[in-house]
Amino acid sequence: MRILSLFILLTALSCTVRQPVNTFCNPLDLNYRFSPDAPSRREAADPSVIRFQDKFFLFASKSGGYWWSDNMQEWHFIETDQIPAEEYAPTAVAIDDTLFFLASSNEKSTIYKSTDPLSGTWSVAVEALEIPVWDPAFYLDEDRRLYLYWGCSDQRPLYGVEADYRKGFAFIGDIKELVHANPAEYGWEVPGDNNRLIHQSPWIEGPWVTKHNGKYYLQYAGPGTEYKSYADAVYLSENPLGPFVLQEHNPAMYKPEGFAAGAGHGSSFADEYGNFWQIGTMTISQKHMFERRLGLFPVFLDEDGTYYAVTKYGDYPLTIPQNRINRFEDIFPEWMLLTYNKQLTVSSSVDSLPPDNMTDENIRTYWAAASGNEHEYAMVDMGDFYDVYAVQINFAEHYAQIRGREKEICYRYTVEYSLDGTTWEMLADRSANKTDNSHVYLPIDKVLCRYLKVKNIEVPGGHFAISGFRAFGKGSGPLPGSISSFVARRDPNDKRSVTLTWSKADHATGYNISYGTEKNKLYLNHMVYRDTTVVINSLNSNLDYYFTIESFNENGITANDKIVQHFE
Repeated sequence: MRILSLFILLTALSCTVRQPVNTFCNPLDLNYRFSPDAPSRREAADPSVIRFQDKFFLFASKSGGYWWSDNMQEWHFIETDQIPAEEYAPTAVAIDDTLFFLASSNEKSTIYKSTDPLSGTWSVAVEALEIPVWDPAFYLDEDRRLYLYWGCSDQRPLYGVEADYRKGFAFIGDIKELVHANPAEYGWEVPGDNNRLIHQSPWIEGPWVTKHNGKYYLQYAGPGTEYKSYADAVYLSENPLGPFVLQEHNPAMYKPEGFAAGAGHGSSFADEYGNFWQIGTMTISQKHMFERRLGLFPVFLDEDGTYYAVTKYGDYPLTIPQNRINRFEDIFPEWMLLTYNKQLTVSSSVDSLPPDNMTDENIRTYWAAASGNEHEYAMVDMGDFYDVYAVQINFAEHYAQIRGREKEICYRYTVEYSLDGTTWEMLADRSANKTDNSHVYLPIDKVLCRYLKVKNIEVPGGHFAISGFRAFGKGSGPLPGSISSFVARRDPNDKRSVTLTWSKADHATGYNISYGTEKNKLYLNHMVYRDTTVVINSLNSNLDYYFTIESFNENGITANDKIVQHFE
């Protein structure tokens, strides 16, 4: 046995760590800026991605600039003061050889332009629109007519109007009211983490329009950016300014649970292969309600034209495709989470912020060491040997006092792996790191290990702290058992709500509930760890639903063909 263990150890440590095919993991690995306002916290939200000059340009609220990428994996930041990059909900539109930029304003909406956004050089295109707009979005139709959409309110609807970009973006025709909130029927519009603050008015905001096969898809966000239930729903029309009719499948972008929750107020875009993607806002909202991050999800349109984003395993690694894909399984490598509730050893702790917070799959909780000194570390024992394909380190700023996008600050650290907890090999040496990324994603070419350790060298400020110490890969142990019983009970007094109860599956780490309004359209997802009951309050009160559930653990997924329909 000792000889075998030694052989495994030597084999593992002799492996060369190489980069695999492109993958990513939510929250996106970006240099999120610290807010200039107290309390000190990072923020990015309300993202727009525009493809221009064969590159992806990413604009987000309160970022002090914007990002660009060739491959949707590596994002490069451009800091600039030539556009109002500190304002909320920026957007852009590409018209011929020019990129036009617009951000939210209550006073004056100025449009900027650039033919070389990689340089950070912009100039004013239009000093002021006819009225100031909040949460703007453009849509350039196939006939070269341009439309402007906006709206962000708990009282007012979303608006749209045609604009003539050849004549200073002057409005053409009347401003149209497009979408009003209806939380009495649509559970996803009810505020709260679990859509239960029934006496509060929802915020509807962030319109965005996509066109497919002659239909206009108007998406909007609700019920509030600070909630895990933050989502985007979709209306349909045959005309860019409506009238719009609610799509039956809704919300189209919804991720209420998991490590990082939320998928609201975003934008959709196509890659070079014609694949659709949705980038949206993920919530933390602990230090401040506007403590937010960005998430990227694949989008599909089925044979009936139903528009839906797949958020299932939406904070696990996904592959960036190099061709046209037809289903989520084409980009999901089935690298499972290996660190949930696993044993941790740390150098020190703040009493109120224990180590278990690193592996509880909750981005809102974190462990903090007693200092930000170089000797601080965290080690996770996964309890068995696993093939590890990726590691994600989610840093959390504890007692940081940073404001804005300061120069020369970043995390410096090392990540090591081991089979026995004694002999260590380097997985990632970031001791000379110069990029201030706080959700570090490290894809690797498979290493066999049991232990992982992250050691601090330098933090931007405050204590060394981690909200999620996550490893992904595959084990060789038993798959979880299947679900033997599964019951759905619709609330007779509130059809927006359903209670799901199921039998515990052997060896299961957690469960994924898939549901929808048709048996073959179970596009919505709800992730659960450990529990065997959940209440979902986000239904359309006027529709029937089908539900199914699968179990998962470190070794894979066990599907369940038991589908439950709940009738009115």
